[in-house]
Amino acid sequence: MAFPRKFLNQDEELVLDLRPHWLYMAPATLALAVAVILSMLAVFWWNPGGTVGSTVNIICGLAVLGTLGFFAWSYAEWTTTNFVLTSDRIVTRRGVLTKTGTEIPLDRINTVFFSQRVIERLVGAGDLGIESAGERGAETFNDIRRPSIVQKEIYVQMEANENRKIDRGRMPHPDAASAAPQHTIPQQIDQLAELHQRGVLSDAEYQQKKAELLGRM
Repeated sequence: MAFPRKFLNQDEELVLDLRPHWLYMAPATLALAVAVILSMLAVFWWNPGGTVGSTVNIICGLAVLGTLGFFAWSYAEWTTTNFVLTSDRIVTRRGVLTKTGTEIPLDRINTVFFSQRVIERLVGAGDLGIESAGERGAETFNDIRRPSIVQKEIYVQMEANENRKIDRGRMPHPDAASAAPQHTIPQQIDQLAELHQRGVLSDAEYQQKKAELLGRM
C-alpha cells in the first residue's frame, strides 16, 4: 500500500516511498518451500501407508498450512510497511491489524548511518540508523533497499530543507511594502521637477508624467 498523499503537509513533496527489501520475506518463503518439499517426499516417495502413512499425511498437511499462514502474514506485513522520505521529514508506518508510526523532522536529524552483512550487500539490502535530537535518540530501520543511496538522498533533502529555511528568512515581510511611506501627488510632482532640473528627464518626459499625476488628482 502506497503512502497516502493526503498525509503530506502543504508544499511537502514525496521523495521516496519504500517497502522492505524482498529479503524480509526470505524466512517465510524458505519455511514454506521446505515444508512443501518434505511433504511431497513423505507422501509420494516414502509413502509408508496404513496408520503411519495417515499420521504422516496429517503432519505434512499441518506443516504446509502453518508455513503458508506464516508466509501470508509476512506478506501482509511487507505490504503495510512503509519507509517514506519527504522534503520535510522521514515517516515510517507499519502494522496489519494495528498501526504504529514514527516521524522524524529533517531539521532534527544529526547522523544517518547504515550497515550491511555479506548477503545483504549481495542483494542490495541493509539496516539504516538515524540519530536525531528527539526523545528516542536513535532509530534503526531494517531491510531498507539500497541503504547507501537512501542515506545520500536523506542528506540531500536535509540540505535542501535548510536552504529553504534560509531563503524564507531572507524574504521581505508581505506587509513591508504597504508599511513604506506613500508620497502625495504634489510631492511626486516636486520629485519629477527635481529630476527634470538634473537632466534625468527630458522636457517631453517631464510634461507627460506630470500630466499623468495631475490626471490622478
